[in-house]
Amino acid sequence: MPVNPLKRALREGRAQIGLWSSLSSHYSVEVVAGSGFDFLLLDTEHAPNDLPMVHNQLQAMVGGTAAPVVRPAWNDAVLFKRLLDLGVQNLLVPFVQTADEARRAVAATRYPPAGIRGVSVTTRANRFGRVKDYAKRADEEMCVLVQLETRNALGNLESIAAVDGVDGLFIGPGDLAADFGHLGNSGHPDVRAAIDGAIVRIRKAEKVAGILAPLEADARHWLELGCQFVAVGSDLVLLARQSEALAARFQQR
Repeated sequence: MPVNPLKRALREGRAQIGLWSSLSSHYSVEVVAGSGFDFLLLDTEHAPNDLPMVHNQLQAMVGGTAAPVVRPAWNDAVLFKRLLDLGVQNLLVPFVQTADEARRAVAATRYPPAGIRGVSVTTRANRFGRVKDYAKRADEEMCVLVQLETRNALGNLESIAAVDGVDGLFIGPGDLAADFGHLGNSGHPDVRAAIDGAIVRIRKAEKVAGILAPLEADARHWLELGCQFVAVGSDLVLLARQSEALAARFQQR
């Protein structure tokens, strides 16, 4: 049975540092998978990523240091089912606002009677039928992280955290700032205060707190506040900004 190292690390209280991957390329994923990060977030919500491409990226990560986490395009059992059959064990579910939505997300990752996940006896997840007890043990290796991106979600934080099977709650600063009326300004004092307060509440609920923090000072601040699951950058942003900086040095000659 494939074990889930990310879930074990989070349960043991070890901070996991990762990179957002939006380039949707198995080649770039193979490069960064061995860079030393604890996880890579393969994004299918805001990146041109589809199922065969994610499959290739999962293959490219084999042998690297990073555990794969996939963000589906939506809280949709059909999307989940296809990713889980590829062997995905860690999901970051976007735009969860209520406990019912969180329960729906968890149910989509569990086989009956605990959930509604569809059964296939020959998939990449069970090593093409070679893991004989996969169906009995798969649920225990699933890690479900739900994304809080609105004031409504923050208001329901404790009830979402109380849902059995939710391993962690992840703050989405960009969408949260937009919902606060500060589109494009996640550093606004009101947004920062809400994020800090949410992290404290998540920790009090004894769940993993996570966040995307591309600025190092922010990442270190939220790690000190108790975040365990922190994405500290993006492959797309690294490529864009570093290539711009290199071009600019030669344009100034």
